[in-house]
Amino acid sequence: MKICNVMTRDPKLAHPDETLQEAARTMRDFDCGILPVADGDRLVGMITDRDIAIRCLAEGKGPDTRVRDAMTPEVKYCYEDENTEQVAHNMAEIQVRRLPVLSRDKRLVGIISVGDLAREDLAECGGEALHGIVRRSSLHNQSRVAA
Repeated sequence: MKICNVMTRDPKLAHPDETLQEAARTMRDFDCGILPVADGDRLVGMITDRDIAIRCLAEGKGPDTRVRDAMTPEVKYCYEDENTEQVAHNMAEIQVRRLPVLSRDKRLVGIISVGDLAREDLAECGGEALHGIVRRSSLHNQSRVAA
């Protein structure tokens, strides 16, 4: 099956110059934890609720901080005509729960999530991605207890 058949279309966007408060409000209003960041018709980054908490609030930055100061500028993505199995495998490899979906002319057309894969009766694909995402990472280990 192709990604275009299971992706969420017309994702809400953030602009690099909007504030974190505005981005967080959009996330709340549309019940999402991630926003593609676009400048005109160019995808320039992604911002997540975790980016807001970890990169900004934890560092003492306030709600008027610009999205560009919290977003991830290196965007991983997939194409709408790719097979779900390959995308699920890639999501597992790079340990992400969501990817922006681009057309072949590099226009943002949607978002694919592990949940989208699972909802469309693609449990095997979603399961593969989820298994890869949740594998233990050497960079993030919560099993250690602080002394």
